[in-house]
Parts: sequence; structure tokens; C-alpha cells
Amino acid sequence: MAAPLPCFHCGLPVPAGSPYQTRVLGEDRAMCCPGCQAVAEAIVAGGLDSYYRHRSETAANPEALPKALADELALYDRPDVQQGLVEHQGQQAQTCLLIEGISCAACAWLIEHHLKKLPGVNEASLNLSNHRLQVAWDDARLPLSQLLAELRRIGYAAHPYHADAAAEQMQRENRKALRQLGVAGLLWMQVMMAAMATWPEFNIDLSADFDAILRWTSLFLTTPIVFYCCGQFFRGALRDLRTRHLTMDVSVSLAIGGAYVAGLWSTISGQGELYFDAVGMFALFLLAGRYLERRARERTAQVTAQLVNLLPASCLRLDAQERSQRILLSELQVGDRVQVPPGAVIPADALILSGQSSIDESLLTGEYLPQPRTAGQRVTGGTLNIEGPLTLQVEALGDDTRLSAIVRLLERAQVDKPRLAELADRVAQWFLVVVLLVAAVVGAIWWQIDSERAFWIVLALLVATCPCALSLATPTALTTATGSLHKLGLLVTRGHVLEGLNQIDTLIVDKTGTLTEGRLTLREVRALGDRDSNACLSLAAALESHSEHPIARAFGRTPLLADNVCSEPGKGLQGEVDGRVLRIGEPTFVSQLAGQPAPAMPREAGQWLLLGDERGPLAWFRLDDRLREDAPQLIEAAHARGWQVLLLSGDSSPMVASVAAELGIADARGGLTPDDKLAVLRQLHEAGHRVLMLGDGVNDVPVLAGADISVAMGSATDLAKTSADAVLLSNHLDSLVQAFAVARRTRRNIIENLVWACLYNGLVLPFAALGWITPGWAAIGMSLSSLVVVVNALRLSRVSGSRHPVAAASAHLPATPSPT
Repeated sequence: MAAPLPCFHCGLPVPAGSPYQTRVLGEDRAMCCPGCQAVAEAIVAGGLDSYYRHRSETAANPEALPKALADELALYDRPDVQQGLVEHQGQQAQTCLLIEGISCAACAWLIEHHLKKLPGVNEASLNLSNHRLQVAWDDARLPLSQLLAELRRIGYAAHPYHADAAAEQMQRENRKALRQLGVAGLLWMQVMMAAMATWPEFNIDLSADFDAILRWTSLFLTTPIVFYCCGQFFRGALRDLRTRHLTMDVSVSLAIGGAYVAGLWSTISGQGELYFDAVGMFALFLLAGRYLERRARERTAQVTAQLVNLLPASCLRLDAQERSQRILLSELQVGDRVQVPPGAVIPADALILSGQSSIDESLLTGEYLPQPRTAGQRVTGGTLNIEGPLTLQVEALGDDTRLSAIVRLLERAQVDKPRLAELADRVAQWFLVVVLLVAAVVGAIWWQIDSERAFWIVLALLVATCPCALSLATPTALTTATGSLHKLGLLVTRGHVLEGLNQIDTLIVDKTGTLTEGRLTLREVRALGDRDSNACLSLAAALESHSEHPIARAFGRTPLLADNVCSEPGKGLQGEVDGRVLRIGEPTFVSQLAGQPAPAMPREAGQWLLLGDERGPLAWFRLDDRLREDAPQLIEAAHARGWQVLLLSGDSSPMVASVAAELGIADARGGLTPDDKLAVLRQLHEAGHRVLMLGDGVNDVPVLAGADISVAMGSATDLAKTSADAVLLSNHLDSLVQAFAVARRTRRNIIENLVWACLYNGLVLPFAALGWITPGWAAIGMSLSSLVVVVNALRLSRVSGSRHPVAAASAHLPATPSPT
């Protein structure tokens, strides 16, 4: 079979003979399904087809987005629902929406321009970094439900954004840290100019009055740096002294406080040198280092908010007369009966009262094939009903659900997670003790020799040996290396990843969506009768087009129409095409139509489906979850480093053993729950192993949180990504292989920085103790030492083979649509 043409809108294969086409940019473009055709026509009709000219990635398939129900969207027009989501100021309404389906910067251009063309919309601004859309509009002219429907028309699903308290607090702290850094930098430049004019080295003949003005100006500009920007250092020092624990905050506070007091005395007395420039310099370097570390931890407080997205916003509740009414999920109570149609997400943990269907539990278990469920069995909230309508009785909500249990596992795993202590902290701990003891001894000695110089010599010693270079050695190297990995498509969200990669000896990988692409693909059509492969594929596609089953997507679309299609959960489909009764699915089920025994299933690995009619079988179809092209490279790299490799999967099918055999993985286990995976991880930790986990599903979350290093795929669930230490944005496993080399270089760079910082401080300490260095020259030396550390760390920004740059998302876009 020839390779199919890719869909112009979403890039998925276009089935042979597909009737779906749209004229875009002056040419007829092939589409894979009516959803892509409808979205493309809406974009062209709005005069926004320049989107296709400037996009850097194909769009999401509209049929893969969450379904939009008219009665569910109408709920957002209720005043009680809008309370807390929509701000009203007269006729003006404002809200924040979370957008699904964004693939590149052109999506932002398309969404903003499409909304601004709608009547009543005054402002639409999309933040590409977090996919949040700020909209201001006249809700008397345009209801919120219609606004959401308009986004759906151009291929994007939108939900009102619910702010998470922890994430909002983190953002407020980040904004405050950035303000403190900006204030310190701005004021330090002014203080430096004023203080330098008073230095005797510049030999400027200043009048006494002008010298006093410069001193008081420096004091006025430095005071906000000390009390606003550096307050965190003093609070940290007081906290550490109360707990009898020495940190760099103690030394930093002594240096900054001592320099400020010395400058204050010099300003009031009009004698001696000013040290306010040293204060500003300390603040700028230290605040910059801490801000970079804070940014690296920004993504860690979003787990609970992301988990809510697995559940639907509304559901159909049945009353005593069996009438259904759509309500918000928050209105649902234990004991209520709900109706779940095919293609809908199950709203809560429940018992099936009537109906039979297949349930897609891949988000929770990793099992990529839906599991049959019938009356009397239980289902889990957040899973997807595939084939038949179900009537459920709600048994658990909120904290009692299985999803909440996974969150509790996550929190427990995070508490038990082994933390790799920073090498810089260990060195600095002992260094601080030595410096403070030496400063006390030197001060006492100089008080006996020359009491007037004692304070200045101690101050110079504290300034010269201030551990700025030590504090910058690790975070600067990690931040630079993190940026380099981002160019390769690996986003590091926690600072211990690069150092920890050098200590790993065990790799745990998930199968579905990690080693494999996570979706079924039609690999082979084997005709058995007089019809050829293409004819059999068209018949199968006609039947499967009526199914929500993940298998159906592998068959594509066909012009043929099937009538009277019905589903037998766990068995297959039956329908009529051109008056001919057909079945597709499990071999025994299909063969019963002709009254014949089922033919022998082919031995090749994969999911085999049989197509047949009343005269007998017509064709075999082999579906498989395709192995990623670079999966062998990852496993080979792990084996080359002597690592133990384990394949832990929630999938209980023979595919687990097949993938393991193909990749040479000796230890492969299938059908595991999140608790099972976490138990394996704990056994490895008890045996002293350092574990790297690579996964993508909710069922991987506890292990991702508990592993020494955890990496989530870019296509992973939001919960998995926020629980991981790094995210493989590019979904290319070879980026992780390159990260191993970057980790080695980073560790070497950190050691070089620490050696230099210790060497400088060790050499400058005796000179400062002898009184040969003034506080001014001590500040310059400290700055040069920090500069050496920063320049050395910047060498890590040179990355070879940046195969998957992420910068394409910031491609230039036109301000207005280009003429077509």
C-alpha cells in the first residue's frame, strides 16, 4: 500500500479516495476528515488563511479535541456559573480561558484575529507560554457559550481557567523577586557613579559640600536596596541563627549589613570610604542567582489544578422519571444516577446500573485498548466511555475518588523522594565556619594592634571572602545547561536533574506513549477473498466510522456509507454496506456471521482484526502501536553506561513482551497499577539504586514523583508533566541521550567553578587579614571572581546538534491577514 497523503490541516494520513477538500491559499487541499474540512473552511471564510502560510507546526485534529456539547456550553451563560470566572464592569465582561490545541505561535495569531472580528469583542490576547487567553467583550451582544463555540469552529477547545492558589502564590513571589532584582540593578548603577566620584584613586578635587551631597545621595539610593531588595537575606540569617544552622545568608547579611553600617558612619562623619557600591554589587549578584533558581522551580505547584482537567465540566443527571438534565459536576452528589453517552468522560467513580460498553482507561492504567464493562461492574472518574450508553450510580466524589488516591500517592512519593544535596552547599557550610572564626580572630588581633583599622580590616575580609562565587557556581552552570537542553527539546524544571544524571544506574521506562507513539496504526491489510486490500479497507472504514473506539481512527475515512451499525462491546461491529451485512472485530464474533469456525490468527505481533460477511472472512487487519524510531538509541545508550533497564507498563497485552524483545530489555512487566510501579521503585531504592524514570501517563505520576530523576514526554498528561523533573518537549528520545553528555559537562563545569571560588577565597583571605586589601578593592576582587564563574558557566551554552529547536514557536507573524 502506498503512503497516504498528509492532511493539510492536521498532518494525519488522508485515506485513499477521501472526498474532503478545501480551497486554501489558492489551491485545493486534501483533508482527512469532515472536522478538519469544517475548521479549514471557517478559517478561510474569516479571511484568516494566512495562518497556514505562517504556522510552524500542523494543527491539532479537531476530532481529537474534547467534544463540545451545546447544552454544556449553555451552562456557562448561567450567572451562578460565571461568578468567580467572569468579571463584569457595566456592559463589559472579562475572563481568562485555557486553550487546547495550540501547536505554534501562528495559533495565537489566528485565535486573536478571529475573536477580534466577532461583534462585541474588544480585546483578545493569548499568552503562548501558558496557553491562557484574556478576553474582554460585551456579553449582552455575545454570550460566553457562543464565544467558546467560535473557538471550536476554528479548531480549538476552550475552558474557563480556574486559578490554583499555590500556583498564583508562586507567580506573585516570582514577580516580587523580579521587581527586587530590577530595583537593585537600577539603583546600584546610580550608587556606583556617585560613590566612585568620592574615591581618592580618581583624584577628583571635590568641594566639601559636593562630597557630602554625593555621600548622602549614595545613602539615600542604597537604603531601598538593603531594606527592600535584601530583606530576604536578613530574615533568612535570623531564622538560621535561631535554629543554630549556618548558611550563606549569615555571611551575606554580615557583609551587606557591615558595609551599609560603615557607609552610614562615613556619610555622617564625612570621613573614610563609602561602601554602598559594594552593597549594590552584592545584592545584584545574589538576587540574580536566587531568581534564576526560583524560576526553575516555578512549575511545581500546579498538580491539583491540572488533575481537575481530567474530569468533565458537566454531566447528565437522571431524575425519578428517567429524564436527563445537564448539571455542573459540582452539583453532583453521591447516590445520584447519571447517564453517560458514548464518547463522554465518566464524571465520578460509579457502579454501572445498566448498559454495556468499553472504557478507555489509558490515562490511568496505560492500557491503550479499551476494556469491556457491563452492569454490576465499577468505573473510574476521568475515564472515557467508548461504545455504548451507560447508566451509572455515583459512589465516590472529591477526595474519595481514585484520582484523589493517585494524588495522595504522589504527595507521599514526593515526601520520600531522595534529595541530592548541592555540592556548593556542603563546601559553603564549612567555608562559612572558617571565615567567621577567622574574622573574629583577626578582629581581636587588630583591635590590640590598631583599633582604628580593626573594623575596616574585618569588613574587607568579609567582603573579599563573601561567597558570591560559591553561591553562583552551581545555579549559573545549571541554568546555562538548562537553556542548552531547551534548545535540544528537553525542558528541565528542577535544578538537581543535571547533577543527578551522573549518579543514575537504573532506567525505568513506560511503554505506551513513551517507547511507542501511543496510538494504533494500521500496519497491514491481508486480503482473504476475491476483493483486494483497498476494497476491504474501504468496507472496514465504513463500519469503523460509526465507532468512537481508538481502533476506528486507524482506518481513516471512506466515501462508502454503512447502515444499521451496532456495537458488541469487546467483540466488534456489525453493519450493512450496499445491502451487504458485514462484521469486523474479534475472529470468533466475525466468523459466527457465516457459521464457520474462526480462521487461524497470523503469528505476527500486533492487534489482529477480522473482516467478514455472510459468506466468510474477507481480510485480516493488523494494528500496532508503532515503536519510536529513536527508542533503540535510548536503550543502547543506557546499556552502554551499564544501567539496569526495566519496562513497567499498565498494558497487559502481549505487546509489552514484544517491545521488550525488540529493544533488548530483559526485565519487562505488564498490567501494573500505580501502586505496583511505586512498589518496584521502592525496592530499587532499598537496594541502593539511583533511578531515572521516563513516562507519560497519570499511572506514571507516583513513580515520576518518587524517582531520583523523572522525565515526562511532551505528549504526556499535564499531571505527569507537572510531577516530572524534566519534560521532553520534542518527544525525541535522542534528546535525552544528548542530555547525558550535557550532564557530564555540567558536573565538570560546576567542579571547576567551585575550585576557582575556593581558590580565590583561600588566597585572598590572608591578604585581607593582613590589612593589605581595602574594602573597595575587596569588592572589585569579589566581582571579578563571580565574573569568572559566570563566563565559565556560559561555555555550556554551546550545544552541537540542536535537532529540535523550540524557538520556532516565536516565528514572526503579520499584524493583519495577508491578501490571498
